Amino acid sequence: MSLTLTPNISDPDDFYAELIGGQRDLGEEEALRMNARLVLLLANHIGDRAILSEAIRLARSPGG
Repeated sequence: MSLTLTPNISDPDDFYAELIGGQRDLGEEEALRMNARLVLLLANHIGDRAILSEAIRLARSPGG
């Protein structure tokens, strides 16, 4: 299995609004903590180390 890079979120605009709404009324540090918790929750859900390593590599690369 490899990392899915094609659009795969149903109703992405609503998801984005929910993501941004989840940070409403949070300070910068609180929003960063929320993002870190979200990343860890999703990483745990994915569970596959190879997929997670690929995602880290892509996220670090310019334009990733």
